[in-house]
Amino acid sequence: MAVQRGGRAIPAVLGADLEVPVRGGRLVPYANLDYAASAPCLEPVSAAVSAALPAYSSVHRGAGYASQLTTARYEQARHTVRAFAGARPDDAVIFTRNTTDSTNLLARSLPEGTTVVVFDTEHHASLLPWDRTVRLAAPAFPGEAVRAADAALASVDGPALLVVTAASNVTGELWPIAALAHIAHRHGARILVDAAQLVPHRRLNLTALDLDYVAFSGHKLYAPFGAGVLIGRRDWLSAGEPYLKGGGAVRAVGADEAEWHEDAEPRHEAGTPNVLGALAIAAACDALTSTGWTSLVREEERLISRLRAGLAGIGGVRELSLWGPEHPRVGIVSFVVDGYTAREVAEALSGDYGIGVRDGKFCAHPFVRHLLGESDGGCEDGTASAVRASIGIGSTEEHVDRLLGALRDLVAGSARP
Repeated sequence: MAVQRGGRAIPAVLGADLEVPVRGGRLVPYANLDYAASAPCLEPVSAAVSAALPAYSSVHRGAGYASQLTTARYEQARHTVRAFAGARPDDAVIFTRNTTDSTNLLARSLPEGTTVVVFDTEHHASLLPWDRTVRLAAPAFPGEAVRAADAALASVDGPALLVVTAASNVTGELWPIAALAHIAHRHGARILVDAAQLVPHRRLNLTALDLDYVAFSGHKLYAPFGAGVLIGRRDWLSAGEPYLKGGGAVRAVGADEAEWHEDAEPRHEAGTPNVLGALAIAAACDALTSTGWTSLVREEERLISRLRAGLAGIGGVRELSLWGPEHPRVGIVSFVVDGYTAREVAEALSGDYGIGVRDGKFCAHPFVRHLLGESDGGCEDGTASAVRASIGIGSTEEHVDRLLGALRDLVAGSARP
């Protein structure tokens, strides 16, 4: 099923007709503006999962019909995700739990002595898993990011990995990943791109961008079934210690030793994998590809422009940005409201207007503190927090306009928590 929006057919999301309670006991249609945390399930994704359930079984180690069919579907999902990401034919495609899991898996597979170069603007999943890091300050403009990475990598002896987001989960701003990949390779380093916030909004082509590794999550990609993906070059993954040690990761087990699979996928997918999660990701990839990125991007840019223009017209509301209002971004906007904490704003939007947004530091504490001009310090004192509104498939003009009207009421004092 699809809905017509702006003369274009867009896949429908589950929950589009959800009603939520607001103060006074009324029920109102839910305005979900929290896609950057978890996107709702697309109807084609739900249908694909439902279709697989009658013959669901464990994969790879069964001769029965259900196991063989489920194995075939699981491996087809791997091929679908490979094509969706524009991966090279020989790249590994490993199903994980989420982006954080994918990043930690790669961290466990790095050659000994690898130095990781990472910006303070990253999500904690990109900041925290590494043993040896060079942390770079928030760059004032994209060219400075490239220059800072260049200088840092030039000073590294031994293997190196540059870790960077494709689209910020705080501001939505797009990073110059192609230029950063070029710099990394010039120094003999590799690059890992956190694509969690990119792939629901823009086409990804790992090969064209010359990326070594990408990671993303199903729950950001309209497939909220607890699965993610790590895609990239096989050599480090095939040589690294298995991320999980158990059934499926081994070729043979003796009295006091184990022979691990040489292939990256079975090596790091021990146990029974989240088959339905993998099928859901593949179904989401198919749905987005079939819809066409031109239509999806056009609709998103129309709505995010409406939202940002409206925010700019409300006194006391400030949008957060690293590289200025004109820099390209996906459908994510973070902001603060003078006189209110982020939690007060979020609670008022939910309790009075039926609007779901996110408040806090978005698992990017150093970056949010930088954007707000806060010094390093405690994270539980209520400071250095913002409100984040994010859109996607299922977002409408009414959702955007309701948020803007609610913020005008809040600034005017008529909706004070």
